[in-house]
Amino acid sequence: MTAQGTTFQRWRAFAVHLFTASGAFLAFLSLIAAAEGQWVAMFSWLGLALLVDGIDGPMARKVEIKRVLPDWSGDMLDAIIDYSTFCLIPAVALYLSDMIGKPWSFIAAALIVITSAIYYADTRMKTKDNFFRGFPVCWNMVVFAFFAIQPSEWVVFAAVVLCAAGTFAPVKFLHPVRVVRLRPLNLAAMVLWMLFGFAALLYGFDSPTWVRVGVALTSLYLVSIGAVIQLLDRRAGGAVSS
Repeated sequence: MTAQGTTFQRWRAFAVHLFTASGAFLAFLSLIAAAEGQWVAMFSWLGLALLVDGIDGPMARKVEIKRVLPDWSGDMLDAIIDYSTFCLIPAVALYLSDMIGKPWSFIAAALIVITSAIYYADTRMKTKDNFFRGFPVCWNMVVFAFFAIQPSEWVVFAAVVLCAAGTFAPVKFLHPVRVVRLRPLNLAAMVLWMLFGFAALLYGFDSPTWVRVGVALTSLYLVSIGAVIQLLDRRAGGAVSS
């Protein structure tokens, strides 16, 4: 391989890192929108950051980024940005929106940022069959659902406590793309969640009942299907062993 070819590969790989790093700027724009109380704009920026997060992985594998740039950690870059967009900014939004009032909003935000930080340090977060072990700190989706559904403050606080506790539970949570089990159904639920979520943004979170019910049902499926599969597998295993 020529020196020019090696240089080209390095610049191409570094461009993928720059694309990943653009998620940090999207996080910044989202944080500014949250500070100004512009919730639709905030979640729109977070949605774009989620899109970047979803496509930069295949791009990195395509250019063999770990081989070409072994001194730059894409995993570390991802973790930094993901913590901001998945955890920190949603916690800020929950606090600033005063959705559950003070001091409960302060406590809820603290639970989110602390348990999420601990989760990112856990090297066991993925199972062999591509589920997450414990609640995968996808607070961007959870807090978005709060804004879209607008439940009572005690329902919101209880949901935060349950999800925060679920971070440490030996319970499977779905990765809609990587999990093979029920993949068509899982992907369909994810697409429906996105469509209902887009409708909620269009309505400025003043959504009609069908949008709120749609977000609620698809969210419930995505959060619970991993645990349901885990329970069915345990019962099947018990039945076989007996």
